[in-house]
Amino acid sequence: MRVLVVDDHALVRSGVRAEMDDGLDVVGEAEDVTSALEAIRALVPDVVLLDVHLPGGGGRAILEAAVPAFPAVRFLALSVSDAARDVIAVIRAGARGYVTKAITGADLRAAIRQVHDGDAYFSPHLAGFVLDAFRGDPDLDGLTPRERDVLRLVAAGYTYREVGERLSISGRTVETHAAAVLRKLQLPDRRALSRWARTRL
Repeated sequence: MRVLVVDDHALVRSGVRAEMDDGLDVVGEAEDVTSALEAIRALVPDVVLLDVHLPGGGGRAILEAAVPAFPAVRFLALSVSDAARDVIAVIRAGARGYVTKAITGADLRAAIRQVHDGDAYFSPHLAGFVLDAFRGDPDLDGLTPRERDVLRLVAAGYTYREVGERLSISGRTVETHAAAVLRKLQLPDRRALSRWARTRL
């Protein structure tokens, strides 16, 4: 899996490189919008780890230029910012996920792999911002508060067992709520749910 790291701080880029393991190969680095677009064109990586605030226009400018031209490249935002406006802006522009720089190495590797596989991935405390963007959506209006809780955590990448632990309910109850969400949204599985969430932003 070929990864391009885009960040204007060399220390962050080297830190990310150090956290990669077998199967995740950092094939290039960039520090601003211009060098990032040049690297994407030259390398066509599988996943771009993209800082949100960059010289020359920011991560959104990169997404707006690169997503239409390179549909096979996946973008995962990696930022110090956890502001709702930043999360929503880059997801709308085409990023498949958003994590903060407080993420652990193991979780970052999992996020890269999940985004590469076509799923969405968000740092858990950011998933609520994504659901807020759905406010007024008639499909979501049909969900109960508990179903919304389950949807928020599943969209954040938690397993059903982990969702149950966080909501203090049994795994079987989580499965029941998840099944209801999938039925109401007419989706076949969790992977389809992630894709649905991404397209509704």
